[in-house]
Amino acid sequence: MNGKIRRVVTGHDQQGRAVVLEDGYAPNVRHDASRPGYYLTQLWLTPTAPAPIDNGADPTLGPVSLAPPALGTVVRIIEFPPSGLELRDVDADAARQAFSMFGGQHALTGQGGKQRHPFMHRTETIDYAIVLSGEITMLLDESEVTLKAGEVLIQRGTNHAWTNRTDEAARVLFVLVDGKFDPALPQQ
Repeated sequence: MNGKIRRVVTGHDQQGRAVVLEDGYAPNVRHDASRPGYYLTQLWLTPTAPAPIDNGADPTLGPVSLAPPALGTVVRIIEFPPSGLELRDVDADAARQAFSMFGGQHALTGQGGKQRHPFMHRTETIDYAIVLSGEITMLLDESEVTLKAGEVLIQRGTNHAWTNRTDEAARVLFVLVDGKFDPALPQQ
């Protein structure tokens, strides 16, 4: 796996006909050396809604951010190694370091005391998680759910972390949509 994901991008030629503009590996892959086997492959993002439909430059070539742009979306595939590799030598400082590779250290929620997992975090997004291969467990504050290939989870701004408790890598497609917390929703 190693983050190598074929990505085909379409567009329009000078006559307005549909054409393939790019066909190759997605160029923006992040790997955290402290988490062997973890790869985040940024596939596409939209900067706003409605999304611009044009032949513009590849929007994934800049820095990777945990959350999508305001009113935007991001689609990525993350490869999660088996938990024996994933959590090796991971404490609160290592979790901050790992999340800082995409500016997400502010989203970490379990940094001060009891925590279920060092990567517990919360973002103001709706996330669609589609398990492509393997098995992954989503930890919530006091519960968890395990998903297998072909299953889908809709994550609505909840505090969570992902862990792979199997001996095989898990590959999950995520689509993140910018959101806004309902003011009536209790905050922790």
